Amino acid sequence: MVVDTEEQYNEFLTKFELEDCILVPVLSDIKLHPKENSLSLLYAKFFDGEDYILPFNHSEAINLTEDHLQKLTNSNNKKYTYDKKRLSHIANFKNVYDINLLYYMDTNHPLDIYEVDTNAHRYFTTKFYHKKNLNKVIPILKHLEYCRKLVKLLEPYCNKNVDSDIMTYNNDVIESLTYMESSGLQRNKSVVYSEYNPYTSTGRPSNRFGGINFAALNKNDGSRKSFVSRFGNRGVLVEYDFDGYHLRLIADLVGYELPEGSIHQYLAEQYGVDYNESKALSFKFLYGGIPKEISDSIPFFNEVKKYINKIWKEYKREEFIVSDIYKKRIYKKNLRNMNKNKVFNYLVQLLETESNMKMLTRLIPQLESYDSKLVLYSYDSFLFDFCLNDGLEFLKKVKDVIERHNKFPTKVSWGPNYHEMKDITGRFV
Repeated sequence: MVVDTEEQYNEFLTKFELEDCILVPVLSDIKLHPKENSLSLLYAKFFDGEDYILPFNHSEAINLTEDHLQKLTNSNNKKYTYDKKRLSHIANFKNVYDINLLYYMDTNHPLDIYEVDTNAHRYFTTKFYHKKNLNKVIPILKHLEYCRKLVKLLEPYCNKNVDSDIMTYNNDVIESLTYMESSGLQRNKSVVYSEYNPYTSTGRPSNRFGGINFAALNKNDGSRKSFVSRFGNRGVLVEYDFDGYHLRLIADLVGYELPEGSIHQYLAEQYGVDYNESKALSFKFLYGGIPKEISDSIPFFNEVKKYINKIWKEYKREEFIVSDIYKKRIYKKNLRNMNKNKVFNYLVQLLETESNMKMLTRLIPQLESYDSKLVLYSYDSFLFDFCLNDGLEFLKKVKDVIERHNKFPTKVSWGPNYHEMKDITGRFV
């Protein structure tokens, strides 16, 4: 049924409030980020077989209003969707299950939906690629065909028993990434949006959209200079960059007590080399193998080596290992050509991601009363668009939460753009 009268909408709403369903948002423009897009159609499939199309912005229908959409967000029924972030940018639905996440947790790779497109969709996107809002003119029946094909792929992963750890991941990780995407980054005179993809082999999110790889912005070629504060002369960009983050996470993981101060300098003294060479050696040993003379002479690496051997035995015996925070299983069946150091590398990158996501669940609610925005997350650093009106106390509060009360210290820098950043860590002493 195409819902385009008030009576039909009220009938749908009654059913929607009582029954679980699968939702597929069809956005107006195939090229725009969901945050700056509009909803053309919302498809809903119930588990009794009934399905509905709700038009909000389509040339063939009498369209529903924003108020109609907002009423749907009050329902607590289970809603399954292919991409929770995408749906969340359109409306703040409750109790949403990300099916791509459920599939990824079992297989360690995303669900492939690229063959779902209809011939009509392929024709329009090929011939009229540069036109805006294509989905508003592709016939509704063709969208219906697409949605039904997609739902056929999604249905096997609905109504499965989802354990509490996966649901915590579904809520913490997806919602934190959605928040950061929503903030956008000021680039010259316009806002651009990133798009995090958490469904990578190691669980460490990639981040690209619109031809920009936000996870690998070049520090040296001046391309970062175009990213500025949205607050004009009342704002600056502020970055918190972890010091020796992987080493500290690993020390925490294996129960090794580190001294205060720079971990790279601490290890440099044990290696008998300078600071920069110490950094290179540490990563060589961690991910390329720890030589016996290093594990015998440096207590930290002795503990790490024992831990690596322990998880390798677990991986071979159980045919999976479990992440430290969200208890995600990394299955042997989904990985190829693994050795003990690669398994350790996977686990540490996942620990880094999960540790950051858990921290963000504490930080993001504390940002709501401020104008400043968290705009970019890049593995071991966080970039804020800081409004000067929020004051130094805001920066101190953020620093304390990110560092988890100085457990993982950061270097803080700020500047008028993302290229010209000055170290201000000393101001927090």
